[in-house]
Amino acid sequence: MDGTFRTDFQRNPASLKQHPALVLNADYRPLSYYPLSLWPWQEAVKAAWLDRVDIIAEYDEVVRSPSTVIRIPSVVVLKDYVKPQKRVAFTRFNLFLRDEFCCQYCGAKGDLTFDHVVPRAAGGVTSWQNVVAACSPCNLKKGSKSLRQCGLHLRKPPRPPAAEELRNMGRKFPPNHLHDSWMDFLYWDAELDA
Repeated sequence: MDGTFRTDFQRNPASLKQHPALVLNADYRPLSYYPLSLWPWQEAVKAAWLDRVDIIAEYDEVVRSPSTVIRIPSVVVLKDYVKPQKRVAFTRFNLFLRDEFCCQYCGAKGDLTFDHVVPRAAGGVTSWQNVVAACSPCNLKKGSKSLRQCGLHLRKPPRPPAAEELRNMGRKFPPNHLHDSWMDFLYWDAELDA
C-alpha cells in the first residue's frame, strides 16, 4: 500500500468537533438557553438515525460510512416533548444567573463569590432569600456585618427565581459561537424592532 492511499482514510476529528447541533424541544424552543442545549454532531446523527429527532438544518460538511453519506445536522428537534422542570435548583450557577453575573452591592462583573445578606454568624440561612452574588471586595467589606453596619445596599432584593424567568435570563448570555442556522430558533419569540 502506498502512503497516499492511507492518508485518504485518516480522519480529522478536530474539525468535526466544531459542528454541534442545536437541540430543540418538540415545541421548537431550545431545551435550555444557558447553557445552550447543544449535542456533539455524533449524538445528533445517532438520534436522527434512531428516528428520535427531525433534522431542521444542516452544515455543509458530511460524514461517510461505506454505504451512506450524511450531512451533519446543525439544528434538530425532538419528536417527543420534554417537559421543562418547574423547580429551580439552588446552585451557585443558578444564583449567579439570577443575579445576572454581577455583584448585588456594586454591580461589578467577574471575580464573583456569594454572600449571605444576613450573616450566618447572626443566624442567616443559605437560601434564595438570603444569598446574593458578590464581588470579592464587597464580600470582604461586608464580612459578618449587617448591611447597615457596613454601608452597603442591595441592588434588588434576593428571591427564588421562577424556572421560566431563569430560562429567559439565560438568553442574555449567548455562547461564544452561534451558528447562523440557529438564530431563527433562538430568538424567534423576541420582540421585533419597530
